[in-house]
Amino acid sequence: MVIEITTFALAGAADEDRFLLADERMRTGFLYKQPGLVRATTARGRGNEWVVVVLWATPQDADAAAARAEQDPARGELMALVEGSSVVRKRYTTFD
Repeated sequence: MVIEITTFALAGAADEDRFLLADERMRTGFLYKQPGLVRATTARGRGNEWVVVVLWATPQDADAAAARAEQDPARGELMALVEGSSVVRKRYTTFD
């Protein structure tokens, strides 16, 4: 299994409620339809710190979804609300 963690900050003028709606559309309209998706969740930290944690069955599933996401309108809507330079994505492989 692969754990994918993406941290980011919202863009300066981004409305939090608008972001949460866009995040919901991304998860339900795109992520939950991807082969190998186990679970996805979004959380807020202190201040303007956010994290999305996604569990994938395999690294190939994660790679394929990332490639498809580039063309998905929901991703564009979401990323328009995120400070691009703040995005950090890391993947970890579990031992189970």
